[in-house]
Amino acid sequence: MTKKLFVAVVAAGLALGFVACDKSAPALPTAPNPASGATNSPVTTSASRPELLKIMGKWERPDGGYILEIRSVDAEGKLDASYFNPSPIKVAAARAYREGGVTKVFIELRDVNYPGCTYQLTLDDQHDQLFGMYYQAAMQQTFDVAFARLK
Repeated sequence: MTKKLFVAVVAAGLALGFVACDKSAPALPTAPNPASGATNSPVTTSASRPELLKIMGKWERPDGGYILEIRSVDAEGKLDASYFNPSPIKVAAARAYREGGVTKVFIELRDVNYPGCTYQLTLDDQHDQLFGMYYQAAMQQTFDVAFARLK
């Protein structure tokens, strides 16, 4: 019984430590809740929401050669995504959603030198680019960024 209690206390302490260490990272956005009166419906399936499929592909940030690769979008908007600088950087969370009639992308990076860095991007259909904000967690700074699709 004492060993189980010890394990539970250690696990709870670790969980609280992780939460306390990363208060600077923005929360993962969620699709609007229809019950809240929002006018946009949540992402249901990528097949029924072909506009989400437009974000699939390889995207490059011209200011540094950073590559974002989006391989798929599931029914809830979860992305199968990779990020490179030029080596792979761990993607902790990646999601697409619709807001205000536009497609949005949220990427969270968690790796060495990327302790909760995030991208909050919007698809510009007309210019075939993703633009938005990059939050650099270690420096606690936010930068305007854009990604162009690699052909």
